[in-house]
Amino acid sequence: MNDAYWDSVFILFKQAIEKEGGILPSVSVIAERENDPFRVLIATIISLRTKDEVTLDASTKLFSLAKDPESMLNLSEEEIQKAIYPSGFYKTKARNIRAISKILLEQYGGVVPNDQTLLLSLPGVGIKTANLTLNLGFQVEAICVDCHVHQIANRMGWVETKTPEQTEKDLMDIMPRRFWIPLNELLVRYGQLICTPISPFCSKCPETERCPKIGVKRSR
Repeated sequence: MNDAYWDSVFILFKQAIEKEGGILPSVSVIAERENDPFRVLIATIISLRTKDEVTLDASTKLFSLAKDPESMLNLSEEEIQKAIYPSGFYKTKARNIRAISKILLEQYGGVVPNDQTLLLSLPGVGIKTANLTLNLGFQVEAICVDCHVHQIANRMGWVETKTPEQTEKDLMDIMPRRFWIPLNELLVRYGQLICTPISPFCSKCPETERCPKIGVKRSR
């Protein structure tokens, strides 16, 4: 798979998404609007197991109350819960958001570190959240692998892996660096609209002839 292959896939997937009326994922919208690593980090935490429209609304409400770690700590856990409801696991997320804000103030001068290992040490921050924060908050080249990226990469035969962590490593070996940052938002939206987890819309996929459809038992 050379650069021409990846260029083709990215262009065709974008066109297919636009045809379905797709838009940027919520965290990407927030990153463009807020242009701040802290808010990208918090919005990404809110987005976990939460629909995009809920994430965007919840993040907007929360950032109207607090935009930085110091002002976030001035909110009670209950106030954060109320702002981000009904995002999934909103009580746990509220607790983690306050804990992260406290750590950032006490250990990093209120600044989000642009280091994957340090980000992963924060409460509630996994590899997806860390890499998306690096991608969208700092424009650091990192591959952010969530369930959509992991599934599509295996379904397309790009990798043969069992975990998102292994998918990340294997994609780094075969994908040119210039694709690393846009990969997540492209495949997240593609996985939501076309290459769905169950019964994907292969009839709408421009790569249907080349795709080996690994693991696909039924398609539309």
